[in-house]
Amino acid sequence: MLEWSLAALRREPRVQGIVVVLAPDDKRWPGIAAAMADAKVQATIGGASRQESVMNGLRALEGQAAAEDWILVHDAARPCLTSTDLAALIDAVEAQDVAVEARDDETGAGTVNGALLAAPIVDTVKRAGRDGIAVDTVDREGLWRALTPQVFGFAHLKAALDEVLRVGQPVTDEAQAMERRGLRARLVGGSPLNIKVTRAEDLSMAEAILRGSTENRRAESDMRNTSAMRIGQGFDVHAFGEGDHVVLAGVRIDYPRGVVAHSDGDVVIHALCDAVLGALGAGDIGQHFPDSDPRFRGADSRVFLREVTARMHAAGMTLVNADVTVLAEAPRVAKHRSAMAENLAADLGVPAQRINIKATTTERLGFIGRGEGLAASAAVLLGAETVR
Repeated sequence: MLEWSLAALRREPRVQGIVVVLAPDDKRWPGIAAAMADAKVQATIGGASRQESVMNGLRALEGQAAAEDWILVHDAARPCLTSTDLAALIDAVEAQDVAVEARDDETGAGTVNGALLAAPIVDTVKRAGRDGIAVDTVDREGLWRALTPQVFGFAHLKAALDEVLRVGQPVTDEAQAMERRGLRARLVGGSPLNIKVTRAEDLSMAEAILRGSTENRRAESDMRNTSAMRIGQGFDVHAFGEGDHVVLAGVRIDYPRGVVAHSDGDVVIHALCDAVLGALGAGDIGQHFPDSDPRFRGADSRVFLREVTARMHAAGMTLVNADVTVLAEAPRVAKHRSAMAENLAADLGVPAQRINIKATTTERLGFIGRGEGLAASAAVLLGAETVR
């Protein structure tokens, strides 16, 4: 169930890291972690209550997450979260009308500081007495069932949980802790099938939901029906121009010249995007992010790679490995290889060990040898995502 609960989070390229909060005596996690081999998943020990466990998860992120970063909190007992619902939730907090910035006052009260998946209550709601006899009917207008994930700014969520822990106030979800500080969350309509497994009979319901979901994904994926493995290759080149650095695989490298490009001119990521798109039979980077579109002027190319990764996952595929070659007389990339591989792995949702980066010169031949520009080539192997 834990693996299923992590599945959508691991597939979403905008989720940069995951902390699994465990019981102190958990003996199964090491085997699960080894099987996943996912570099963006880490673990920490939980507490005696929900808020203590979430707070321990936040502490594990200190030094990794900035105050304004969005933090998703998801129940491990909700294995039926879909990628569609997760994407809608993240879209909601990335929209302009949801503010994460702190207000002039200490709490930021009155602003919308996050969002949560929720489902409107459609059944008639009864209030019962202690004897189990219905007392009255509750007006269901405006009532929703709170689901997870719930997402809030790191600093605001940490302060809210610290407060309820300090005063000994139990809360049943993170939104309740935020509400005590006057911080509101937007309700994002989610699937009512995102159930929380609480009773033994819930397991069979979750199994049925997941079985149906798996069958739908299989039917919708041409890739899985036609081939279990796909190969793609890509190439990109940029001329040097004015500037004081180049960007390769999302790493800024100081250099006396920049590159002439519509975006940030990251030849590594551009070649890699083309390779993945080629393996998917989905055209090339120019079709999806044309240089005629002003939205992409000066854009961070990692945004392109994340979108290509989302397309790859939507096709039911995952990266088996990528081999990238940088062609340049300068700058030298040897000392940047690890950081480059980590960036690419994070955006592709795979361990860094699946990314190989090497560099070569052209023995001073051609435009690269004359120091007029640089290039990169990439080859990828994609495989069908495991569906159990």
